[in-house]
Amino acid sequence: MNHLKLNMKYQGFKDILKARGHRMINSDHYQKLGVDARKESVKVFKQLLMPLFPKAFTAIFGDLEKNEGITLHVDGAGSKPIVSYICFKETSDPNWFKGLAQDVIAMNVDDVIAAGAKPILFADYIAINPFRLSRKEVLQALGEGFKETLELLAALSSNLAFKINPVFAGGETADLPDQIRTLDVVGVVFAKVQLDKVITCENIAKGDVILGRKSDGKAKFEKSENSGLMCNGITLARHVLLSREYELKYPEICEPSLSKRYYGGHRLTDYLEEVGMTVADALTSPTRIYAPIIAEILGKMGYAVKGMVHVTGGGLTKILGIGNNVRYIKDNLPQPPPLFRLIQREGNVSWSEMFQVFNMGIGFEIITSKDQAEEMISIAEKWGVEARIIGYVEENKEGLNDLFIKSPFGIFHYSKT
Repeated sequence: MNHLKLNMKYQGFKDILKARGHRMINSDHYQKLGVDARKESVKVFKQLLMPLFPKAFTAIFGDLEKNEGITLHVDGAGSKPIVSYICFKETSDPNWFKGLAQDVIAMNVDDVIAAGAKPILFADYIAINPFRLSRKEVLQALGEGFKETLELLAALSSNLAFKINPVFAGGETADLPDQIRTLDVVGVVFAKVQLDKVITCENIAKGDVILGRKSDGKAKFEKSENSGLMCNGITLARHVLLSREYELKYPEICEPSLSKRYYGGHRLTDYLEEVGMTVADALTSPTRIYAPIIAEILGKMGYAVKGMVHVTGGGLTKILGIGNNVRYIKDNLPQPPPLFRLIQREGNVSWSEMFQVFNMGIGFEIITSKDQAEEMISIAEKWGVEARIIGYVEENKEGLNDLFIKSPFGIFHYSKT
């Protein structure tokens, strides 16, 4: 598509939005379920942070003794453990908890590597309601999952210049029956990076391209097909797809004051023809780990990486947090994977909200100059992960980052507030 013509089209559309006083599109369905996709309340903590590179994807702080940056990153599996909990209650099989280990490792490791940092230590925090779950069964399943995932990362990066071999450093297991209805699974990663190797995102400029790596399908290092869901938007997916029978059987799986909850028509064992797996497998599909792919890119051509985004909370609008005074235009996104189309259709969720809540098939983004794109794409595809140019960068003279998503479902505008 001709970028000049497209820019004129977008500018006209933007004028219309501006006249209507349009800003960021609210995630209406998600907010009604009690989740803030934009994490507005977290901004109170951001003023406490003093990172060396404010625009980097992950906050990097200085190590006073060396020319290194350090970071301590915390993230969890969101409400995905609730799906594992329901599956366990229905089958009595604790292995449903095992995949959560990969989820929390992926959510942390891929976040720190997006700033160019190498994970050194991994620790967990697991909170359980011991009256509803067997502590021993849950911890055994998670422990096996942590071991397998960490060993896999070390093996996949063994021949790379950029190693990914965080050591398991223990953690905390809390029995909290009065606070936790089911369980919560969280991970912590300590990482380091040489200051001259930090992906600062400060030199993203007009003419750069955005590369997207798919979140669904089957990578060469994965055991089975991936639905692409990862760990964000699970609350919305659960309530849209799952039948009310689960809430009636297990009232602990939702907040009783919600006006609309578990209003779907599916049981966990239902086979979704368009998705190619059962509802249970689609919702618990482990988060893809991009770290080995990114490690190879950083080791071979890290100099060419201008910015990286792990597409998690905020969906395809996550990119708004990096760069200065830039306009991102995503005009070549792949067709959303079947699971996302199913959620949109059955939940009657607007496409604008879908792009803001879910990754929509793109789990990791890299910003680079156009002449470096082909090699980065070929590295991803060598690992069995489809990649493509999904958009490009323009200058934004208005002083804020904004984003246009052009899709078969409409043109959507998002801006950083």
